[in-house]
Amino acid sequence: MASFAYKGRESGGSLVDGMIDANDAMTAAKMLMARNIVPIDIQVLASKAGTQKKSSEINFLTPQVSIDDLVVFSRQMYSLAKAGIPIIRAVAGLSNTNSKRMRLALTDIIEQLERGRNLSSALAQHPKIFNQLFVSVVHVGENTGHLDDAFKQLAEYLQREQETRKQIKAATRYPMFVVIALVIALIVMNIFVIPVFAGMFEKFDAELPAMTLFLIGMSNFFMTKWWVMIIVIIVCIFITSRYLDTKQGRYKWDKLKLEVPLVGSIIERSLLGRFARSFAMMLKSGVPLTTALNLVADAVSNSYMSKAIIDMRQRIEKGENLSRVAMASGLFTPLVMQMINVGEETGRVDELLKEVAEFYEREVEYDLKGLTSKIEPILISIVAGMVLILALGIFTPMWDMMSVVQGK
Repeated sequence: MASFAYKGRESGGSLVDGMIDANDAMTAAKMLMARNIVPIDIQVLASKAGTQKKSSEINFLTPQVSIDDLVVFSRQMYSLAKAGIPIIRAVAGLSNTNSKRMRLALTDIIEQLERGRNLSSALAQHPKIFNQLFVSVVHVGENTGHLDDAFKQLAEYLQREQETRKQIKAATRYPMFVVIALVIALIVMNIFVIPVFAGMFEKFDAELPAMTLFLIGMSNFFMTKWWVMIIVIIVCIFITSRYLDTKQGRYKWDKLKLEVPLVGSIIERSLLGRFARSFAMMLKSGVPLTTALNLVADAVSNSYMSKAIIDMRQRIEKGENLSRVAMASGLFTPLVMQMINVGEETGRVDELLKEVAEFYEREVEYDLKGLTSKIEPILISIVAGMVLILALGIFTPMWDMMSVVQGK
């Protein structure tokens, strides 16, 4: 949500101007028309409140606002709103937080509330902390008079996101540790181990097998051309990051992630669980179906799946129902489709979508627990391969030399 300065004419013909908060210029125009104001000019305003203060207190070393901070904020706002505490007083009480970015954002929000702006508009001025989904749920809560319920839903949604992230970190901790250990072992082997054996083989002037020559060549390249490897790595990272910044690159990468063996299906179900939970929360809050799909498309954080969700929204706008477009998307299992059909027939789509989210989340949790056992054989095979290469390259010529010495 942003602020727009407008000029228009009232039904009597008199010229008026002012400021209005809306998601976009088209929405702002519709809101003005609802007030019997014909818009003549609408210009977006950039919020500069607190910019100078932020630039002097925040730098790239300042930690970002974590999902833990947002969970605590939502939980506390729910309690304060339910107790009937005024919004300005509630936000002021929560502004004394350990997160500097959150503290400065809440201070700026208090200033905007004091100037007459509503809470959702004030939150929208800090999109790096409060995303569109967060702002929209708060906006609906304000309009319906159930702000406490809005923050309760946000707290539950963010807490589930937090638990999923922790499960993913726990499942990937062991594989990452093994990969790091392998990289360190490879570096130590090339710098300290292979050169010693290479010098010994050179003294004996022995004929070396191909594997040994490969290891010695790799070690020499590692020792003398290390700067080439660093340049190549930096260039590859730069090119990849630039490509992923493009719309096409991000789309292909997000699609590829869903096709990776072992983890692709876990990522896909995790995203579908996020889609179902956020969609259910939006519908329960009273957000229109098409608007909710737009916001959920951003919430899944995957351009490939976002496109599928946007396609669903476009087909709904053409008159098709939710169950039909969900079936056409190819994203959902037959069980989930059955639950969506039942929810549409009974008018309880939000409740059934919540059950869909729980279904996917249980599957993801189960798969994450078994992920380490699936990856472990692959890691063992890699370690075994390294040991085999080392044995063939180092010990085979040593055995040959020992047999020659013994023969003499």
